Amino acid sequence: MVTLGSTIYPSSTDTVSRIGLAYKPNVGDDRESPSYILLEKLQAKGVEVAYYDPHVQVIPMTPEHAQWAGTKSITCDKRSLESFDTVVISTSHDVVDYLQLANWCPSIVDTRNAMAGAEIKPGQVIKA
Repeated sequence: MVTLGSTIYPSSTDTVSRIGLAYKPNVGDDRESPSYILLEKLQAKGVEVAYYDPHVQVIPMTPEHAQWAGTKSITCDKRSLESFDTVVISTSHDVVDYLQLANWCPSIVDTRNAMAGAEIKPGQVIKA
């Protein structure tokens, strides 16, 4: 990922995982989730994408996002997440250990202020 100011530009060699697919915390309802829009935009740029959501283990078939139907959530552990260039926090579920993410993930885009209070390296977290 390349950043210019507050704008993030992914490259086609990047791998990105999203934390949270549901449209709000601690629920399994992914209808009208803005996460799909970002997944689609990243994939269109050639970025390898995945997601973790404890409440949406498998993406259901919907007319709006049929291409994602059957996609399974990755696990939220060091082995899974450290393989991604960037992790985007789009839904702040209570069961996610955000302090641990700071140890596992080299680059985090935090859209929910979930990393507030975590010990992070300079430039590791981009607030969006």
